[in-house]
Amino acid sequence: MRTIDFSPLYRSVVGFDRLAGLLETAAADAATGYPPYNIERTDETSYRIDIAVAGFRPEELNVEVKENLLTVSGRKAANDDAKKYLHRGLAERNFDRKFQLADYVIVTDANLADGLLSISLKRELPEALKPRTVAINTTAQPSLIEGEKAA
Repeated sequence: MRTIDFSPLYRSVVGFDRLAGLLETAAADAATGYPPYNIERTDETSYRIDIAVAGFRPEELNVEVKENLLTVSGRKAANDDAKKYLHRGLAERNFDRKFQLADYVIVTDANLADGLLSISLKRELPEALKPRTVAINTTAQPSLIEGEKAA
């Protein structure tokens, strides 16, 4: 496993510490592959994250957004059954999966079906940041008063 040292970046730039922190977080999250997920762009301003959470019930899952950080966690209830497995390949472990959201991206919906947790996202720019068209006014040329000569 490789780690990236961002300390030279901290020494040579000012104000980019958030970017370096995001890169560190992304590198750490990439190390764990559980649970697998897809990120899909559904249109120009909408996205969907599909996370494979087979075996989890809705009450065992939590979707939380705080300060542009989407956290999806799964807490499996303790299974005290006296089952004897010959092979146990289904992962039923707890997880935390984090996604850094861009500014103005909001979660609009979460749906659990067929073992997939689908989270819908939408980028909504405030009116002040949207491009706007400025009307161009024209002023009529003043008419010449009788007896004056045009210059």
